[in-house]
Amino acid sequence: MTSFECDYNNGAHPLVLENLVRHNGAHPTPYGFDEFSERAKNLIREACGLPDAQIFFLTGGTQTNATTIDSMLYQYEGVICVDTGHINVHEAGAVEFTEHKIITLPGQNGKMSPKVLDKYLDNFMHDGNNAHAVYPGLVYITFPTELGTLYTARELDDIYQVCQRYDIPLYIDGARLGYGLMADGNDVTLPYLARHCDVFYIGGTKLGALCGEAVVFCGRKAHKHFFSIQKQHGAVIAKGALIGLQFEALFTDDLYFKLARHANEMAMQMKDIFREHGIPFYIDSPTNQQFVIIPDEQVEPLAAEIEFTHWGQADKRHTICRFVTSWATTSADLDTLRRLLP
Repeated sequence: MTSFECDYNNGAHPLVLENLVRHNGAHPTPYGFDEFSERAKNLIREACGLPDAQIFFLTGGTQTNATTIDSMLYQYEGVICVDTGHINVHEAGAVEFTEHKIITLPGQNGKMSPKVLDKYLDNFMHDGNNAHAVYPGLVYITFPTELGTLYTARELDDIYQVCQRYDIPLYIDGARLGYGLMADGNDVTLPYLARHCDVFYIGGTKLGALCGEAVVFCGRKAHKHFFSIQKQHGAVIAKGALIGLQFEALFTDDLYFKLARHANEMAMQMKDIFREHGIPFYIDSPTNQQFVIIPDEQVEPLAAEIEFTHWGQADKRHTICRFVTSWATTSADLDTLRRLLP
């Protein structure tokens, strides 16, 4: 069956697997303190323009968010995100499980407004009773957003300036970072993003790796005991080179960015197909996630032939459906979609 369900059900890119096989007979130092992981970190530092960045490898996005956020907050602090933010809607309360409240703000098209953020923080700081409340200790956004939309460089700068004004770090979830960076019309580069936040992560699981995420501490130093916190969260694997080798491959010869560009190109062709069939969009996304509105009576027959995600109800008669492309999406896959759409 043709799948547009997600961007992490395709195994790994052949060059990633090739690097794993090539070094399968090595005996690397465990827990990520190996030469392959160090080479991968240096490649990432170079790509980010951050020679002094602290980098840690974890296996998955939810694990990465929960571990990183927990490491940056005191027990009485919470993390701010928009109501549609990934940590708020799609991580089964992982952050709350670490006993940190998620403080939600209304978003627009999946994005946080710097003005809304500034107003919330200003009101909080001038509240004489704020000692009785959960203290906002971190701001969280995703790039791209949960709805596939993007922050402009100006918007990102505005949010970071608000964070700096209140001395609150900014954390960017980059599970699909490459797709955002390589999207048409995007004006945020990797070095720019790295200079406009305090910590972010580069997602590998959703962009060509078997598994793996790279947490990059840039504007602020990592907790001095981050490795211990990572271990406490069950987020350290003994065979740490498994992730290092994958990121070494992804950041050699711009493979990471080439794969993201391919997925976006496939997604733009997909948009044309939906337009040809008169299918409306729930939101205009320039990345590899496309959200369309399909009549309920057409959803089940289509789902019998193609895998996609039922995102929610648009109204009583229509369903919001998400279709996702990846490094493995082919023109033949798109031809199948074109043939099967009503």
